[in-house]
Amino acid sequence: MIPYLHVPPINLGPIHIEAFGICVALGIMLAARLLSRQAEREGLDPNPLQDYALWGVGVGVVVGHLFHLFAYHPEELSKSPFQIFKVWDGLSSFGGLIGGILAAVVFFRIRKLRFRDYADSFALGVAPGWAVARIGCFAAHDHPGVRTDFFLAVNFPGGPRHDLGMYDALFLFALSGLLYALRNSGKLRGKLLPLLSLLYACGRFFFDSLRATDLSYVDARYLGLTPAQFGCFALIAFGLYGLVKWQAPAAKATPQVGAGGGVQAQAR
Repeated sequence: MIPYLHVPPINLGPIHIEAFGICVALGIMLAARLLSRQAEREGLDPNPLQDYALWGVGVGVVVGHLFHLFAYHPEELSKSPFQIFKVWDGLSSFGGLIGGILAAVVFFRIRKLRFRDYADSFALGVAPGWAVARIGCFAAHDHPGVRTDFFLAVNFPGGPRHDLGMYDALFLFALSGLLYALRNSGKLRGKLLPLLSLLYACGRFFFDSLRATDLSYVDARYLGLTPAQFGCFALIAFGLYGLVKWQAPAAKATPQVGAGGGVQAQAR
């Protein structure tokens, strides 16, 4: 059994930095770095991805907060009419994903870029970045599950429970390893994002079925399912469509310096 550890915040005068915020920031930085590196590896221009990062984070935070309020905890709207503007007070990771997708649709359309060319880069960056951010959820223990004697249970106050933040992080790290193994082997090129969507949706649907219902602050259910479980159906549909319909993008020619100092083109 895993002990319930409380990670104290870092106090910088009036500013209190929680472990959750640190992990989210590190996850975003890691994802942005890996996105750019993979784009360069594919012979793509990484600059649009660096510009997109601000769009994705900004829209993701806003939509993640709104999703938290209106889908998961609508009762919080009665606290104050200004609750809707407190984007730091309650975030939904699935809502953040929706925001990031919406930002990508608008951004890539404005830049007149084909998103599918960068799809593998997104998969290889988002999966490990999201895993690091989910460690913050584990540090905050804000996704308690049902009571259990499972060997990975966390000894919450009141008894051992599943900790779904930890499960999600472990699952995403495992998916990251799989995606990089496929990239290195050259398999499923151009289809890594649909694969990630399909596999993560299946895992997330199962994890959400373990969420606690016997605590005072629990997620809303609709027809017995959490909002994220409904979102998983959309991810599964996208994953199946992409795996069947998407074709590998054309290989890009990247400049290589030859032995005599001349520039040669090498297809990737």
